[in-house]
Amino acid sequence: MKRESQFIFGLLIAWLAAGCSTSKEAIWFSSDEHLAPVSAPATVLPAPRKLAAEDLFKVQVAIYGELLQRHFGDDGEYSAVFVQGDDAEVAALIRQFPNHVPPIKTSDLAELRPNRTPLDKQTGKPAMIFSVEALDPVDDRVQAIGRWYAGGAVTGFYTFTLKKSGGDWLIESVK
Repeated sequence: MKRESQFIFGLLIAWLAAGCSTSKEAIWFSSDEHLAPVSAPATVLPAPRKLAAEDLFKVQVAIYGELLQRHFGDDGEYSAVFVQGDDAEVAALIRQFPNHVPPIKTSDLAELRPNRTPLDKQTGKPAMIFSVEALDPVDDRVQAIGRWYAGGAVTGFYTFTLKKSGGDWLIESVK
C-alpha cells in the first residue's frame, strides 16, 4: 500500500509538472532582459465625410437637369415629372426648369399605386418619378445614382461621377 501511494503521488507530481510545462505562451517578467513583444498600434481611420445638405442639393440639381434632358417625355406619354425632395427643393427645381415638357410638379399631385405607373392627379395621365442617391464624397468627387420610375416595366438608373468645382458640382461622367 505504501508503494501504491508513493506511485500515485509520483504520478500526480509528474502530471502537475507536465501540465505546467506544456504552456506554449512565454511568460514575461518585467525584470527579464527581454521584454514582451509589443503589438502594433491600432490604425485609426478617419470618419467618412458626409455630403452637406447644400452640396447634396447641388448634386441633385445637376443630376435632375441631366435626367430632364434625356427626352423621357418627348412622345407625350407622360404628363408630369415628380422629383424626390422636400417642398423647397422641388419649388427650386420648378423655378430652374419652368418650361420643361412634361412639367415638374409637386408630389401632392402624384397618385402612387403599387407596381403601377404613377399618375398625375390633374390630368389622369401617366407620370414619371426621378430620384437621386448620393454616396459619401471622396476627395473632391462624389458618386451618385439618378433613377427614373414610371411603373415596373419603365424603370432604370444612371451612375454619375461629379466633381466639385468652386461651389458647384459638375457631372464628370455618366454610365
